[in-house]
Amino acid sequence: MRVLIADDDPVSRHMLQVSLYKAGYEVISACDGEEAFRLLERTDCPRLAILDWMMPGKDGIEICREIRKRGPESYVYMILLTAKGQQAEVIEGLDAGADDYLTKPFDLHELKARLRVGKRLIELQEQLVSAREQLRIEATHDSLTGVWNHKVILEIAERELIRSKREGSPLAVIMGDLDYFKLVNDTYGHAVGDIVLRETARRMSAAVRPYDSIGRYGGEEFLIVTPGCDLRDTTQLAERLRKSICEEAIGQSVPGLTVTMSFGVADGAEFEQGEQLVRAADSALYSAKNSGRNRVKMALASKPL
Repeated sequence: MRVLIADDDPVSRHMLQVSLYKAGYEVISACDGEEAFRLLERTDCPRLAILDWMMPGKDGIEICREIRKRGPESYVYMILLTAKGQQAEVIEGLDAGADDYLTKPFDLHELKARLRVGKRLIELQEQLVSAREQLRIEATHDSLTGVWNHKVILEIAERELIRSKREGSPLAVIMGDLDYFKLVNDTYGHAVGDIVLRETARRMSAAVRPYDSIGRYGGEEFLIVTPGCDLRDTTQLAERLRKSICEEAIGQSVPGLTVTMSFGVADGAEFEQGEQLVRAADSALYSAKNSGRNRVKMALASKPL
């Protein structure tokens, strides 16, 4: 783990640097408070910091206060080194945001022990952040395909429709459904069906723009929201998606297995609510199914459903 040493005394700084390097730390040093603060402001800053209380530019107290203003993410564990040993001064340092302190002259073994405490806390915080992010992903993404889940993709469609009305920009949505998917499950089993769904989501994700959104609407049905695209452009996108699904075999699990997909496209300009827009795309999808499948159909201009 990386540790920052900030001390204007070159002898003390070098002594600490050598000692911590031998203890297995990657050491970064700063000769004054301004340099230390710049290093700690970086997104890839060291997560452990040993700060001398008295330094040119910014002292250790100022650095602690400034770093704590940015919030708990990427937490930096800060130890103050001070010649001040009065209780009021120690309290001032801790109140400023320091996690620990050592009074000069200090014992190197004690400093290393306190760094180990800081390292354990940083590792625990990283585990908590990782667990929280995993929970967020599980709450918003479909567990099988990795695209947005039903609830979130509908929220995106509603939000983008509101924005398109406010800004006067185009918006359309695509509803896609794999053709004869039940036959795939019945013939090859659900494990192969899952492979088909994952590969379908992967191919569509690769074909859309970074700011388009794909969600699993349900079963083998997917909803794609295309902000900034009118009906013609979105229909062309749906055609590219259709070809990306049907023109290559799905994978190695069942050699030669190919599937097709039908699509319905609806124009956001026709509707005032996201639910109406999605229903129109779904209606166009069923028209594509009834017309022979493996094709794209546009929703007819009409009053909101």
